[in-house]
Amino acid sequence: MDFREVGRRLSNWGRWDVGGHRDERGTTNLLTPERVVAASALVREGKVFDLGIPFGADGPQTGALRINPVLTMKETGVDQHLPGGAHYSDDYVFMPLQCASQWDGLAHVYYDDLLYNGFPASDITPHGTKHLSIEHQAKGLVGRGVLIDVAGHRGVDWLPAGEVITPDELDAVLAAQGTDLRGGDILAIRTGWRRKFLAEHDPASFMAGEPGLGLASCEWLADHEVAAVCSDNWAVEVLPGEDPAVLLPVHLVLIRDMGMTLGEILDFEELAADCAQDGRYEFMMTAPPIKFRRAVGSPTNPLAIK
Repeated sequence: MDFREVGRRLSNWGRWDVGGHRDERGTTNLLTPERVVAASALVREGKVFDLGIPFGADGPQTGALRINPVLTMKETGVDQHLPGGAHYSDDYVFMPLQCASQWDGLAHVYYDDLLYNGFPASDITPHGTKHLSIEHQAKGLVGRGVLIDVAGHRGVDWLPAGEVITPDELDAVLAAQGTDLRGGDILAIRTGWRRKFLAEHDPASFMAGEPGLGLASCEWLADHEVAAVCSDNWAVEVLPGEDPAVLLPVHLVLIRDMGMTLGEILDFEELAADCAQDGRYEFMMTAPPIKFRRAVGSPTNPLAIK
């Protein structure tokens, strides 16, 4: 399957342009006020689930692509002589914006020298991107979330690396869960990859490959008018990929052609256990990025509320 042909067919370029203004949000435009209001009705018990992993030195990064966050103390209170005997501590952090739970922005990947909606790749400069910055998603990542627990459906702790999740399997999991999809949903796809990391504490194995979506799932996501998709692995899509000649084809179609923001390295373990217990796999989800100016990605602390 040629990812370029898939991308041309599913392209959202121009779809949300208004009055000569070129859209920079993509599929999060599907998170309309009406859909946010509907999502709020899913909050019935006030249960809050933290879907983010800790940002720390013991995270999943190996240093080959990215490093884990580095925290350093600027002030500890030692040797301070302030009025009234007060002391304070203050800290700094150095980190890639996509080293833990995070969103890929719409300038994160591209091909043929064009970004989403036809913006030129030259917009990405050493000082950041001129268009499609993650800051445009500041209001756009709240709505109805749906967990698709593939690992739970298979009855395994985690799927093996290189395992392709197909549209047929996504449909089968939803049917078994008794969950329907609606336009503007934020999908949370559980492969068990976070559980693998918690069990093994092996960043090299976690980053060496992963189960995930195959190229055929792009059309499935488009057909269901999904607003955003996130996963507990580090790239959403299957690795090694289906075509060894193409790197990250699902990223290229979803981000560059469809304008879909992708969430990676989330933790669905507590949420999945609760959903299995009460049989309700839908919830209100809120996962705003940090508004870094001209950035192509951002950390997030996503929450599911039931």
